[in-house]
Amino acid sequence: MTKAKTICVYCASSSRVASLYSEAATRLGSLIARKGMTLVTGGGCQGLMRAVEDGALFNGGKAIGVIPRFMIEAGWQHPSLTELRVTENMHERKKLMADLSDAVIALPGGCGTMEELLEIITWKQLGIYLNPIVILNTGGYYNHLIEQLSHAVEEHFMGEIHGKIWSVASTPEEALSIIETTPAWDASIRKYAAL
Repeated sequence: MTKAKTICVYCASSSRVASLYSEAATRLGSLIARKGMTLVTGGGCQGLMRAVEDGALFNGGKAIGVIPRFMIEAGWQHPSLTELRVTENMHERKKLMADLSDAVIALPGGCGTMEELLEIITWKQLGIYLNPIVILNTGGYYNHLIEQLSHAVEEHFMGEIHGKIWSVASTPEEALSIIETTPAWDASIRKYAAL
């Protein structure tokens, strides 16, 4: 099973979302801190990103932000993170966030969040990333995306085994429980990437 010490969380930077999303993000951050884990995020100062970061920091946890230089120049970074890593571009940001993490949780978000989630799923399919990936489906937000992923398997764009790359949770508590009970992915499964 995975002994996760560092959890990467993908999430929205929008501050206009319903409160159930920000409440779940804050709760996830606080649970990560209380379990003695370190949070890794995109380092932003708004939306669910701020909520999960503050949830961890206000509960004595560590939060590492990974943010590209152009966002620093725009003043988009959280002012009180434990550590802020600055990258030259978005590609380096995503790579470093993955490298730092023992698991990934995707909270609700827009194109950026979904792009990060789909990329890490692809990396796991290829045996590049072997750690647990959990979709936190707060309020059923990701129902359609989960259905689309299942449809891709049904239509043989992905193998049946690839449907086990990600797990789905309804609550922050369930997401962390899944991480703690999910074994590392077998890199040899990459042979099934080409169907």
